Amino acid sequence: MLPPHRGASRERRLFHWRTTSAWTTCLRVAFCSRLRFMWFTLMVLTVLCVALQMLGVVRQARNSRILNLVSEQLVRLPAENLWSVSAAVDKDPINQHPSIQRNAKGDEPRLEEGRGQILEAARKKLETSSHNIVTSNKYPPTTKAAPPSVIVNKPVQEVAKLFPNLHQPNRPANPESTLEKSGPSEIHKVPPSNGILDNADKYKVNTLKDTSVMCQPKNHIVFLKTHKTASSTILNILYRYGDSHNLTFALPLNMHSQLFYPSFFAAHFVEGSRTRSEKEFHILCNHMRFKSQEVRKLMPKDTFYFSILRNPVEMMESIFVYYKAIPAFRVVKSLEEFLIQGGRSYNASLPNNHYARNILTFDFGLDSTAPENEIDLDRRSAEIIAAVERDFELILISEYFDESVVLLKHALCWTLDDVLSFRLNSRSERSRRPLTPETAERIKEWNSLDWRLYLHFNATFWKRIDDTLGQTELQREVELLKARRRKLEETCLLGGGAVDPAQVQDSLLKPFQYGAAVIQGYNLRLGLNNETRQLCQRLIMPELQYTSALYIKQFPQLAAARASVAKKIAASRNSSSTHRAVKRNTGKLTESNIHITMTKNTSRNNPYISKAK
Repeated sequence: MLPPHRGASRERRLFHWRTTSAWTTCLRVAFCSRLRFMWFTLMVLTVLCVALQMLGVVRQARNSRILNLVSEQLVRLPAENLWSVSAAVDKDPINQHPSIQRNAKGDEPRLEEGRGQILEAARKKLETSSHNIVTSNKYPPTTKAAPPSVIVNKPVQEVAKLFPNLHQPNRPANPESTLEKSGPSEIHKVPPSNGILDNADKYKVNTLKDTSVMCQPKNHIVFLKTHKTASSTILNILYRYGDSHNLTFALPLNMHSQLFYPSFFAAHFVEGSRTRSEKEFHILCNHMRFKSQEVRKLMPKDTFYFSILRNPVEMMESIFVYYKAIPAFRVVKSLEEFLIQGGRSYNASLPNNHYARNILTFDFGLDSTAPENEIDLDRRSAEIIAAVERDFELILISEYFDESVVLLKHALCWTLDDVLSFRLNSRSERSRRPLTPETAERIKEWNSLDWRLYLHFNATFWKRIDDTLGQTELQREVELLKARRRKLEETCLLGGGAVDPAQVQDSLLKPFQYGAAVIQGYNLRLGLNNETRQLCQRLIMPELQYTSALYIKQFPQLAAARASVAKKIAASRNSSSTHRAVKRNTGKLTESNIHITMTKNTSRNNPYISKAK
């Protein structure tokens, strides 16, 4: 628009000025409102984020509703079918379980149809197993156990040379576990047979012999190391096997002894997983809180999963002594006082109080809060049992340790020498406290989830033995295991048994002491040759020392770097402490000199002090 000439009217000049001001304002708003544009963009992004979060909440609520419906259907199944159903389900049932398959038209699960499919699959699996027993020499697929291996490694051959008479032991009538005493009176061990092989036992023994050549040892293993369950001895078995076979361990990051317990396990907790310095891990066995998805990220698909349980009554007494310093226990004088008060000092939100209640359930990565209602408790227990059976192929029982390792030997297809062990991380008898029947009942009520979990897997443990070995073969192998252990004790151990930590001569073999428990160790006999000494030393090496040794072997450069850093830190601490001590002593000397000088001056100037002297 052209500007008006000088002779234009006043109204025309005013109109031009107003029009020009409007265009200027529009241009100023258009080019100077960048801040407003940014605020508008942030508002749009905020709305999108809120919408996505609401969508995620809706989907999570829908999934939880589906899982609750599925769990209710599983609870309605007969108790005697739980074991067979879990065995019939695929190892990775998250996406393949028939009870949570989706319809093509919608997302609602076909619960009734899925329940029928589960039962039908279990029935077919059992029929197939029965047919296989009659028509072939293979194991039923529901047992998931393997016959013994005929592969013997070099160290075991050398041990066989040292102990030539180990294969002809005397067989006592009633085998007992050497690691733990039996549980409560209502938990009964299945009695052994009378020594006469019936037809079924003869067939099972022959099957073991005929299929031993077909057995392949398992090298991909996950062991959930539970607390105060003789799991340190199982850990030593796995350490020695992997060490002698040059297998790769999934060790804790930065040379820790645990996989950042009590946090849920994550794959990046393992040394070498992020940097890809280790392409394959064979054995995962350190303390962790189990999380199936993260573990399966790390381990191969053919991994064998197992764990161990202990009677919650005796385990609670051990935990109270070992973890006396946790907030739930430190304010009471005894376990009886804690239970009589109904766990009044227990607060689940405080650190380390998870040790005080249903610790087994917690270690399996499940909610350890027990419902107060009996119906809810039954449903929750069934869910926990189903979750454990879904993820783990074998659950051992601490009270029957020798029977457990024999069963483990068959499941892993190892030799009897592979599962030989000494009792590790065990308490002295003087630090144990007997429990009254009333206290035992209170413990069962307090740890109700763990108690029901133990009852279930104690029953399935013996069922699995009957399905795979039979009582006669089990008794024979247990006695053979005990005989070999006794021979090793005579060969390796000074005094033939465990001693208190103050009596352990080698400081590198002293077990870690914690709480009020007195953890025993061993002394090696003198005069052993190098090979025998190495074998015996591995058998008695405590958990922390063996973990460090494997870390140094597997990650020598990282271990050397950490050792160098530790030396520098120690040197700086020593120099700083020395400097502080010198400074402190110098200050004291200065003060003393000043005091002496002032005294001399005062006495020189004060006639009364001079006269007194």
